[in-house]
Amino acid sequence: MKVSTTEPYQIIYSLLQHEYLGYLFESFVVQLDSRGDLTFLNQNISAKNVREFAAGLDETDFELVRLIDDMQQDVILRKYNPRKLSPVDFFLKIYDPQKGDKGIQETIAGYLEGFRAKILEKLVGKQLFIMGNDGDPIWKRLEWMPEKTRVRFYVMRNEENTHYFPTMLYAGQKLNFQYADGMVICDEPAWLVVNGGLYHFEGEVDGKKIRPFLNKKFIAIPRAMEDQYYRKFVVPLIASYDVASKGLEIRQEKLPARPVLTLSEMYSHKKQVPALFGEPEGEAEEDLSGDSEVAFDLSFCYGQFSFQFDSFAHASNVSLEKSGDDYIFHKVRRDLPLERQRINQLKDWGLNVRQGRCLLTKAQAFDWLNAHLLKLGEQGFEVRQSADNTRRYFLGYSSLDVSIIEGRDWFDIHAKVRFGEFEIPFLKLRRYILQRKKEFALPNGEIAVIPEWWFTKYSELFTYIESHSTDDTLRLKKHHLILVQELQRDSLATTVLSRRLENLRDFQQIETYPPPHGFRGELRRYQQAGYDWLRFLNQYRFGGCLADDMGLGKTIQTLALLQSEKENGATAPSLLVMPTSLLYNWALEAQRFTPDLKVFQYTGTYREKNTEQFADYDLILTSYGIARLDVGLLKTFRFHYIILDESQAIKNPTSGITKAVMKLHSAHRLILTGTPLENSTLDLWSQMTFVNPGLLGNQSFFRKEYQLPIEKKNDEEKTQRLYHHIKPFILRRHKSQVATDLPEKVESVQYCDMSEDQEAKYEEAKSYYRNLILEQIETEGLSKSQMVVLQGLSKLRQLANHPRMVDEGYESDSGKFKDIIHKLETAIGENHKILVFSQFVKHLTLLRGYLDQKKIRYAYLDGSTKDRRYEVETFQNDPTLKLFLISLKAGGVGLNLTAADYVFLLDPWWNPAIEAQAVDRAHRIGQEQTVFTYKFITKNTVEEKILALQHSKRQLANDLISSEEGFLKSLSREDVLGLLD
Repeated sequence: MKVSTTEPYQIIYSLLQHEYLGYLFESFVVQLDSRGDLTFLNQNISAKNVREFAAGLDETDFELVRLIDDMQQDVILRKYNPRKLSPVDFFLKIYDPQKGDKGIQETIAGYLEGFRAKILEKLVGKQLFIMGNDGDPIWKRLEWMPEKTRVRFYVMRNEENTHYFPTMLYAGQKLNFQYADGMVICDEPAWLVVNGGLYHFEGEVDGKKIRPFLNKKFIAIPRAMEDQYYRKFVVPLIASYDVASKGLEIRQEKLPARPVLTLSEMYSHKKQVPALFGEPEGEAEEDLSGDSEVAFDLSFCYGQFSFQFDSFAHASNVSLEKSGDDYIFHKVRRDLPLERQRINQLKDWGLNVRQGRCLLTKAQAFDWLNAHLLKLGEQGFEVRQSADNTRRYFLGYSSLDVSIIEGRDWFDIHAKVRFGEFEIPFLKLRRYILQRKKEFALPNGEIAVIPEWWFTKYSELFTYIESHSTDDTLRLKKHHLILVQELQRDSLATTVLSRRLENLRDFQQIETYPPPHGFRGELRRYQQAGYDWLRFLNQYRFGGCLADDMGLGKTIQTLALLQSEKENGATAPSLLVMPTSLLYNWALEAQRFTPDLKVFQYTGTYREKNTEQFADYDLILTSYGIARLDVGLLKTFRFHYIILDESQAIKNPTSGITKAVMKLHSAHRLILTGTPLENSTLDLWSQMTFVNPGLLGNQSFFRKEYQLPIEKKNDEEKTQRLYHHIKPFILRRHKSQVATDLPEKVESVQYCDMSEDQEAKYEEAKSYYRNLILEQIETEGLSKSQMVVLQGLSKLRQLANHPRMVDEGYESDSGKFKDIIHKLETAIGENHKILVFSQFVKHLTLLRGYLDQKKIRYAYLDGSTKDRRYEVETFQNDPTLKLFLISLKAGGVGLNLTAADYVFLLDPWWNPAIEAQAVDRAHRIGQEQTVFTYKFITKNTVEEKILALQHSKRQLANDLISSEEGFLKSLSREDVLGLLD
């Protein structure tokens, strides 16, 4: 019969002994009679039915029921019985006395012991019984003994043997636990049932120390075995417990603690000492320093006694001394609070000591030690080198002296390093740093370890420098100015630089140049600053990247530069390479602002392939496609400037276009782009290598030093160093910084609900792709699963827009589509002009179908549009045409659509910068109205989660401007699964 929840009842806990699993607990509810006493009507409860009796339970009861469930036999079988044997067969097999699996037995025992300890701790104040043999859960009540029991062990040595036994004291009275049918029901910590009471203990008493004496007065150790027994058993007993002795001496030692840090080199094979500097190259012995680690071992000396630090150490340590026939146990009281304080000191100083040891690479170890050696001594730490290591290391003071002087075309660098009394020419270290050899021998035989930061600071320097053996000087090209400035900034070098070169760090301080006479137009203040910067780079023969936001006038600043070059006597023409769609715009802008420049468009199927015709012009316009096809011809001509517009076209260093433009020749180089980085930092390397060859080293060096640390490890320091390298040669201004005359831009997010049928489609697809992606990630890893992740997320994004984009037979509606139509019709009714962007052509197709049905006119642009110019001009000039539908890829760059004052973003893109580009078609110079932007987001879909990820990944998006693929690469496994929740 079931216990009635409408009548009084009580939860109780019952202790039983399993034949194989030991002591287990079960939980029951028992019906109460009219006097409130327990009756024989009871019911077992578990997580499945506990809520029925919630009125009579507290939070601890719920927790106890859960814990008890987790230690039942069926749980053990599920966890440790993969072959699905029957319970009888499983226990007979695993617990067979001869052939049983001891490993599984110990694992199960440890698992259950943990649950016993947790349950007993929470049973305070609860009703606990011993279960009868007939299964009666309230057979025998156990009394919870509130005070802790004290245990004392005795070791009594006599002429024949040694007796060992414990005594117990509860509430000041001796507890008679022997021969009383006692049960140790938990070992760690010990819990004892005796005489109807449940006892727990002071300190960390191990039940295994008590169990042998439940039915035995003492254990006798024969004289022949006492030495072994004392060392193996009595020593740890005295260290952990209160022990009284007779016939043995236990000395209590109390001494001050002294921390000792011992260095040990850890390696698996004998190392050879490297040759001294100055020895012939062939005589230098092999440097194996990279194969070893250094261990810092922390110990504490108490007088003559030394103990390794261990966070689980007892308050005392015991050592055994034998003097003749006598045994003396030295029990040293350790100052554990002080030891922990010393540990925390080391951790505060950056040495993460765990269990008395910290393993570091050799470079890390000596960098840390050199930085903290003085502080260690001041705080009373003794630093030793292990006597087991034959090599002795230099631990003293080292210094570096560097001076840099600006020459006409070079920096001359002089540097020396000092280790203690020894001064070494810094040039001698070049081979070691470039080969990442980290140590060398000093004349006194000690080994000096090169600080790791030297490799960080100087590996790049030595990659770029040219050395001159005649005077032992190092020389560096001037476009590596940032390396010089880093040394100066970090007080690692004294420098002599011209004021003009110093000013390169802050382009606002660069000399102001008058605009060229032939320039027709007015340069805004920030455009003048950009023009000055371009002139400055020209003067020093540096290449540069003009990376202003779209709409700020990169074209105008570039044309002003080219006009000034013509007026300053340049005779060779400049080559400007761009996407085909921009050729017309460049020609118009040149005619408008620099009519004196003779412009030639080198395009078309029937172009004359003859470079002699270039000599009659100032500016040659061509496309990336033509440059790739005609590279064999174009590379024979030396241009004055080679300028790449939308230079992200050469972001892939292995592409045909990149390889082609790298072969072209000119006196100066310049690139223009609003997105210098889309997918990878390698995009940046390719473009900056074009404008300043060698600035970022070769591709292999850049990948190792920057790309992998930044993209794989999110190394902020490397990101900052890369930024500082390119900062003098890249000028990037945002509209918010410089274009104060732009109208206000109002942005809002329009959240849309899915229709019922749409939501069903979406949830079905989400469940399918989540399982598919999770399985793919588990088997292949995230990096190899990006295609299926992209496929799944793209499908869900389309369903969030309109299921008909995925299933043409879908006949129902879409919540977002309804909202879009409503907003469109409202805006058109209020006489606004609207740009509608989507990266899905299918989405635009659905919208076109609706507009055609309603006979609403619109302009349209996607990758298949033949006459882009007609669509743009019609929209710009026809006041009756209110809508312009544009696909992202086709209309992301090169369009000026200032007639619009509304921008609709139908679906969110991974990178907010790409969305900003779409808005910038309308929100750019020439716009005279406030631009309103509506971003449509379907609630409870991947779109809403993309919006959240845009915020969490904003720093990455700002630093490394990502495309869809680039953004996906930045996602962790948790990010991907979060999108699919």
